[in-house]
Amino acid sequence: MNEKQHIGQLFDRIAGTYDGLNHMLSLNIDRRWRMKTVALMAPAKHVLDVAIGTADLTIEMLRRGKAEQVTGLDLSLHMMEIGEQKCERAGYDVNFVLGNAQQMPFEDNTFDAVTCAYGCRNFADLDAGLKEMYRVLKPGGQIVILEFSYPNNRYIRALYDFYFTHLMPLIGRLVSRDKKAYTYLNRSVKSFCWGEAFVQHLHDIGFVNESFITLTFGITTIYTANK
Repeated sequence: MNEKQHIGQLFDRIAGTYDGLNHMLSLNIDRRWRMKTVALMAPAKHVLDVAIGTADLTIEMLRRGKAEQVTGLDLSLHMMEIGEQKCERAGYDVNFVLGNAQQMPFEDNTFDAVTCAYGCRNFADLDAGLKEMYRVLKPGGQIVILEFSYPNNRYIRALYDFYFTHLMPLIGRLVSRDKKAYTYLNRSVKSFCWGEAFVQHLHDIGFVNESFITLTFGITTIYTANK
């Protein structure tokens, strides 16, 4: 998808309405998804949050004591500006870094854990991003990824498809005033791998102890693994 070459600019355009739309379009279920993701994390000293965006996952892991220190990486400056403001209001000191997940500006074996919420499907090259996560993760460290997936139940899947194809892009365009962003979201989810297929990517990179759990009828999935 050509949009992936300019994904930072896409999220810059919708940064101001991103949080509100996320909560509205998911009926606030996205908050519970992040809570369950953080619950699966082992406590870590220094965490890298890839595609940190507006820092919702980072704030949740700090609030629950799963991380002592967080560094966030993202291609969207405007999303991180909002995230930094939210962290400051919550009293958390987070290091925000503007950069590409496929070419991370960090040394090998730097972080005790790596997280990524709804960012992997935006990588122009999924394996390149996963390889970088593996590289900067310390041996024995944990990777935790939250990403959209597709329901297996055909009735749930039909409802989900209708919502994702017709209602969500319409609401997204009306609120964000961006004609392309939420249409891209729909396409990016449909074209992305999930479940065992995603786990196979983790395995091929070299991760071990790979596992996943689905949430809300399979609408989203949490993946965990270790280096």
